[in-house]
Amino acid sequence: MQTILDAANAARKHGIDLSKLPVNQNMTPESITEDVIAMNANCPDERAKFIFKSLVTHLHDFVRETAITPEEWELAIKFLTETGQKCDDTRQEFILLSDTLGVSALVGSINSATPTGATESSVLGPFYTDKTHHLEKGSSIASEGKGDYMYVEGTVKDLEGNPIPNAVIDTWETDGQGLYDVQLGLNEPECRGRFLSAEDGSYAFRAVVPIAYPIPADGPVAQMMSNLGRHIIRPAHLHMHIEAPGFQTLTTALYFKGDPYVNSDPVFGVKSSLIVEPTTITDGAITQARGFKDAKPHLHVRYDFVLPTVEQAEAARLEKLGSTKA
Repeated sequence: MQTILDAANAARKHGIDLSKLPVNQNMTPESITEDVIAMNANCPDERAKFIFKSLVTHLHDFVRETAITPEEWELAIKFLTETGQKCDDTRQEFILLSDTLGVSALVGSINSATPTGATESSVLGPFYTDKTHHLEKGSSIASEGKGDYMYVEGTVKDLEGNPIPNAVIDTWETDGQGLYDVQLGLNEPECRGRFLSAEDGSYAFRAVVPIAYPIPADGPVAQMMSNLGRHIIRPAHLHMHIEAPGFQTLTTALYFKGDPYVNSDPVFGVKSSLIVEPTTITDGAITQARGFKDAKPHLHVRYDFVLPTVEQAEAARLEKLGSTKA
């Protein structure tokens, strides 16, 4: 067992001067916040110290404002514990919690400020994975029979309208039953793929029509939503993640006009600029020419993505924050 002397030596080894820490033997509701902040004052990382000062201040203000009881706080800790216990290699309940509280959308909005003309971001969601198929332009991300046919195409360009070749485009979606491959425990990726934009910035792939689906209903987040009187159905959407050297990475999604849940997304991911209105192609010859097996109707979605440079995105972010670059 570590002795008091060992602990003091360990503190000195890490540059902690115990003599300069606050004397907090008589903490009161009025003093404890400043005591905690003072105890964190030795943090060598100024950004971390600032973040934790703000976190402690707002958390303590929340406790004071609500006059939360020990029993209520115990329930909160139990809820967070269960949220962590629900996470595994294929499910991230904490991301879901962040999403449903609007935190993911807020963090994304602040840190991915969109210059005029650039594509807006949306939430990543809890089902992104690097395990995907590397595919050629026009290939299908879905196996036959996974849902109704959908063909997606467009371009990736910069703010000046120039094509961005070799942009890495990740896309993923639910199948026609509203389930992601990771929820089904499949051995191979399904309804997800990775492409490179062509020299002219174009991209194209075959997919299936995604449908609205509930967030996982068997976890603490869904129970929280129920307790708050909220529904848990996400509108149908197609996830997109685009990277290119020198450009701001884009995490976004396309949503579908007319979806009954498009105006009440429980994770606050929908933006009007990301809502598409697909056309229905009834000519079976076109369907097969695009690589689908059967000559039946398919939805056609066209969307052009516009990426700002890293510098353009940073300038927009600083402007949004009302800051100037140091």
